Amino acid sequence: MTTTLRPSGPLQQSDGGGRSRPYEIRVNSRRVGALLIAADTPFGPTVGEIRDLAVDERDRRRGRATVAALAAEEVLRGWGCRRIRISVPAGSPGGLRLAAALRYAEYSRNMAKDLPQQPPALTAGAVGRPMTEAEYEAWEARARAQYARSWVGRGMSPQAAEAKSNADHDAMLPRGLATPGIDLAVLEAAGTPVGHVWLGPAADGSGYVYDVEVAEEHRGRGHGRNLMLLAERTAVAAGHRRLALHVFSDNTPALRLYESLGYLPTDINYGKDLV
Repeated sequence: MTTTLRPSGPLQQSDGGGRSRPYEIRVNSRRVGALLIAADTPFGPTVGEIRDLAVDERDRRRGRATVAALAAEEVLRGWGCRRIRISVPAGSPGGLRLAAALRYAEYSRNMAKDLPQQPPALTAGAVGRPMTEAEYEAWEARARAQYARSWVGRGMSPQAAEAKSNADHDAMLPRGLATPGIDLAVLEAAGTPVGHVWLGPAADGSGYVYDVEVAEEHRGRGHGRNLMLLAERTAVAAGHRRLALHVFSDNTPALRLYESLGYLPTDINYGKDLV
């Protein structure tokens, strides 16, 4: 039996060169699953993704997904892509095995935690408060620059990274501190500001940590834990019962902190070069 991909919809193309197309996974003429192939990521049309890959239950554990993923890679090569990214639910053993078998390298994780009704108190001497307008002005300029640099570090051009940073911040904080649904809080230790956290709603209604940082001169003193507890307390006060975040896999201190606080991975993000 031969496993192949068959288009199940028209090719969609954007002005910027992005493309996407849905496919059925077929064994001879029988449909056994589906996936979406896309090259419209924030990195531009040279970085592709395989999305929503699913094989019907009765056809699993027969190598169908592996063959489909390899065929999808060939489609992306034909589109001129040089790199591919996938996101695998942490609760999908088959998906995780597939990523390992095809030699995808983990680069980040999405994590989440169900929040208690009353999160633990901050340690003695630590307090949280809303960010002031003056602090916001300084933070926003720094945040836009840091966000752009993070995209450059992941392969985006400086011009595209700056444009993305400005567009994202404009969309998410149109009214600054007065933007409905967002919270920007500052952690103080013994009266000194030592870090900040930016929270807002996620698409599923849970709270989401968009930015959290301990000031460089105050790191290594346990403020990161207090800052995350402040994030949890702020989220609960805003009515959220779950808090999610994203962390890069090479940020070992942050990853260990989140794990120690009970955050669990929801999705593992992988990538590899297409050669």
